[in-house]
Amino acid sequence: MASSGYKDLIVYQKAFSAAMIIFKETKTFPKEEMYSLTDQIRRSSRSVCANIAEAYRKRIYPKHFVSKLSDADAECAETCVHLDFAVECGYLQAKKQKELIEEYNQVGRILGSMMNTPEKFSRYKLPTAAAD
Repeated sequence: MASSGYKDLIVYQKAFSAAMIIFKETKTFPKEEMYSLTDQIRRSSRSVCANIAEAYRKRIYPKHFVSKLSDADAECAETCVHLDFAVECGYLQAKKQKELIEEYNQVGRILGSMMNTPEKFSRYKLPTAAAD
């Protein structure tokens, strides 16, 4: 079976799963939140996945790769802020918020590790001093 690329990454799978949970949970948010909190939390959670996919395609360029992963990490943080608002507004159970925030914290830790070692994800072997 051929590799699917970014879809094979655990970090992508975790982010996608969390975004789908958020989508399902936000179906019960009030209609007046449709174009504010509901839209924002769905966009930011999906953006984590989109930025991971973009980073994967740019992995040949370590600085671009890290930049897109940094964007994904920022979207994780934004999603957590929206989760805080959802609980405080009474739209989301605190238990579900805690589970989702822990998932985004895990995603953030993985992204941090990837940003610290971009060469592990390069499509090509990077030259080393020994190879010169």
